Amino acid sequence: MSKFTREDIMRLAQEEDVRYIRLQFTDLLGVIKNVEIPSSQLPKALDNKMMFDGSSIEGFVRIEESDMYLVPDLDTWVVFPWGNEHGKVARLICDIYNPDGTPFEGDPRYILKRALKEAEEMGYTAFNVGPEPEFFLFKLDEKGEPTLDLNDQGGYFDFAPLDLGENCRRDIVLTLEKMGFEIEASHHEVAPGQHEIDFKYANALHAADQILTFKLVVKTIAHKHGLHATFMPKPLYGVAGSGMHANQSLFRGNQNVFFDESDELGLSETAKHYLAGILLHARGFTAITNPLVNSYKRLVPGYEAPCYVAWSAKNRSPLIRIPSSRGVSTRIEVRSPDPATNPYLALAVMLKAGLDGIKNKLAAPPAIDRNIYVMNEEEREENGISSLPATLKEAIECLKGDSVICEALGEHALIHFIEAKEIEWDMFRTRVHDWEREQYMSTY
Repeated sequence: MSKFTREDIMRLAQEEDVRYIRLQFTDLLGVIKNVEIPSSQLPKALDNKMMFDGSSIEGFVRIEESDMYLVPDLDTWVVFPWGNEHGKVARLICDIYNPDGTPFEGDPRYILKRALKEAEEMGYTAFNVGPEPEFFLFKLDEKGEPTLDLNDQGGYFDFAPLDLGENCRRDIVLTLEKMGFEIEASHHEVAPGQHEIDFKYANALHAADQILTFKLVVKTIAHKHGLHATFMPKPLYGVAGSGMHANQSLFRGNQNVFFDESDELGLSETAKHYLAGILLHARGFTAITNPLVNSYKRLVPGYEAPCYVAWSAKNRSPLIRIPSSRGVSTRIEVRSPDPATNPYLALAVMLKAGLDGIKNKLAAPPAIDRNIYVMNEEEREENGISSLPATLKEAIECLKGDSVICEALGEHALIHFIEAKEIEWDMFRTRVHDWEREQYMSTY
């Protein structure tokens, strides 16, 4: 059931003096795109008659098949709380359709919907996700360009005066709450200048929409405070990078199917199969959940980010942790994704991996409750612990070799994603970096 009807939105736009509406969607790489229309064009948008040129969007279509339709999801209506002297701005998140009325195969939102439909066909009414996105705040220079100067020297859970980002973070939380977010926690993270805001779990489509809205709000409010917010996974050498842990559970009606009170860990067979599917396909989906060259600077030992494919209920070094809450809150936390990922694609591939585990009744390997970082390679092999890909190039090869993850993306998205990422890798590989000059210029 939709929260809003067409009539509701027309009325709300008038009541709130909305002058402009942003029709939002994302490209394949998770970058927010929008077509802004004056309120006079709102009826046309609500009749699904707004067209745009798909050939200009990364990973969409060729010039000769460029016309596409924006179909707003009425439930995503929200008025931005920051005003404009020319009237308020609202947004609707859109699905993308072909001119013949069929969903566009390469639309990331459609790719997630397709995975959710598969879960529904297997009897699951909801795939709930609680994301934990982290970000850094850097100072802007006098030209408004981001610097590498941090705005504080705070550490994990610190508060003022060390945490100068606190006012900015509080402002972000208040803005998000005005926009309907339920904020569970907000705190300073491990590294100086690093922050985390956790919001209440929601069904996966809503959660992915929220992640994008969250990023937009964080960047907008940070800028008002003279700061630049970045979701780059590892902006600074020698400190922890930014992750986006994804807490996940499947429901059937009001029942969390991951919970079984008779099990020693409180985990159902379904949860264990799902977990096994995530572990089996983790190397295959890493290119999606960690999509940048820079992502692999975060996935290294020693900075709390997981780099080994294992699970535990007691240990923070593996890929999957089982948080202690049970009952309706029973969930698995996949700790590898970073906030540069396209959330629609990330949730689609993780769900598809988990469902594959359930379908094939995969057995979860034994939990690893020791610190994996202190094991040597031989010990890891003895325990059946493999490593996540170490570079974007390796991750792309793992993706190509995983038929389940390829199927989750569909041919169109897969081809365009791999093409874009191979170009990115090649640009990085052939560039001469400062480190090389520092190491070699004098010596050789």
